[in-house]
Order: sequence, then C-alpha cells, then structure tokens
Amino acid sequence: MDAISRVIAAVTDKQPGTEVRLDEPMKNHTSFKIGGPVRVMFFPGDAACLIGICGILGEYGVTPFFMGNGTNILAGDTALDIAAVNTIRLNNIELTGADSLELNAKNLNLNIKNSASKNHTMITAEAGALLSKIADFACNQGLAGFEFAHGIPGTFGGAVIMNAGAYDGEMKDVVFNTTAYNVKTGIHTVTKEEHCFSYRHSRFSNTDDVILSSAVRLQKGDRKDIKEKMDELTARRQKSQPLDMPSAGSTFKRPKDGYAAALIEQACLNGFAVGGAAVSEKHAGFIINRGGATFKDVMTVIEHVREVVFKQFGIELELEVKILL
Repeated sequence: MDAISRVIAAVTDKQPGTEVRLDEPMKNHTSFKIGGPVRVMFFPGDAACLIGICGILGEYGVTPFFMGNGTNILAGDTALDIAAVNTIRLNNIELTGADSLELNAKNLNLNIKNSASKNHTMITAEAGALLSKIADFACNQGLAGFEFAHGIPGTFGGAVIMNAGAYDGEMKDVVFNTTAYNVKTGIHTVTKEEHCFSYRHSRFSNTDDVILSSAVRLQKGDRKDIKEKMDELTARRQKSQPLDMPSAGSTFKRPKDGYAAALIEQACLNGFAVGGAAVSEKHAGFIINRGGATFKDVMTVIEHVREVVFKQFGIELELEVKILL
C-alpha cells in the first residue's frame, strides 16, 4: 500500500465528515472543463475536517493539491497521481460588527479610532466561499467596497492567495486578517500588513499555510448604490469578456509595460486556434475552450502566443493560470 492509499484509508476512518472521491475527473472541477482524473479528491465538510486531513497528509508525507472552484487551473489530460483537497464546502459567510472590529483591533495591537470603526464593519468568510456570494452578502448588509469582486468566479481562499482583483480593486484593499493552518505551527492569524500583498501575490503564495477563513473590512453604504455598481461591472464584463465560453479568465499576468491583451491583439493573434483551444476574438487576454480542447491544445496556443509576443515586443508573458500535471 503506497502513501496515498494510506491517506485515503486514514481519512475515511478518522474524518467521517469528508467526502472521498476516487479517480475524480479534474475537468468536472475546472472552469476550463479540461483535466484527467486525480487519484483522490477530498471534500472536507468543515474546517475541523480540513485540519484533520492536513495532519494525515503530513503524517504520510503526501503533498496535497488544494483547490476551490478551479477557475485558475489548467490540468493535464492524463491521470494525475495526486491527492486533491477541494475546499468548496467550507463556504460560511458571517457579519462581524463594529464592536467586534474594535475588539480584533485591540487584540492585534492596531490603532483604529472609534469614529472610523463606526463607519466600517467586517465580513468573515471561509476559504471555499464564492466571491460572488460574499459580494451579494455584503450588498444585502449595506456594505460597500467588495463590488469589484462580484464577477470574479473563484473562491475566497484562492483570491487571497493571489491577491485577485478587477476594475481597480484588489484583495489587498479590503482584507483585514486571515486565519490559516500549518501542520508545523498550527492555527494562526495573519494581519493585513503580514499578507505582503503585491500584484497577483501574497505571503501565502510561497508557504505551506492553508487558509481557513479571511475577514474583509468594508464601509457602510447604500444598498441600491452598491447593487447598481455591481450591475454596472457585470455589464462591462459581459460586453468585453467571453463569459459564455470555458476559460480560466486572464491567461497571462499584466506585464510591467502595457497589458497582455493589448500586446496579443497588436500581434494579430485574436482567433488563433489549435484544436479546440483558441485566443478569444472578444478579449485577447482569454484563451478559451471552443469545445473538446485538450491540455495540449491550450498549451500549444499559450506557447505560440508567448513566442510571437516576445519576438515582436521583447516582452515575456508570464502565466497567471496554474498548471497542474
């Protein structure tokens, strides 16, 4: 019995609140609709189960692949001999009032004036909560500042890890603290500054920490105005992005000079296709699955785009999509 088999047996025995799926196709869990079966995929039902799974994985020396809604993943077509942990069921969202904000600030030795805290409040959400659901929750509570995230299709944990953003907003603008777990150090809280946010990066990008939940600090606003702003951003996305086609959103990170989509369009690569994969004609920053695309199809398109852009502009495009092989 190998290490992953031992992990499967231990999780099944010790973590009854976890669903265990063997040979689970990644294509069923990624927005690209591409990917072969993983050896096992665990679905913990709560944070305690997730922590228990992490302990078992560490005990048997198995490095897991953590994922949420799979909106930033391109997985290989062949069988993947890995243990995936899907956090999508850790999706609780709750309101934390101004009084709790002041208490948190006191405990974290942060200087927040009472007058400021009265105009703000916090929402705490687990790692698997969809950003769209958090934005809707904030709107219903009359809390402004999270509207930019409404159309981002991923989960909260992944968004914090990569400092996801859109339309002049990023996680760094709203995240107040994060509760994480590490097999070696246990549960700990990371303050806003300790996230070390930068473009599509945070301290969690380079650690073994597993995000359990994060809190965002928002400002009180008018529900109607908040809803109108979300609707406006949704309309802008629908007009400019191929939301009707499977993709992983923006394929490339924004280079230091210019924008990836503009460079690809200037290189006349809109519509360039290999098999079922193509550069979107609607938004050149998206590589889409037109139907039946394979991992190889997408990677061939990616490599061609990077090669042409580098030859024409001397700029090397960096992938924003995570490759899983």
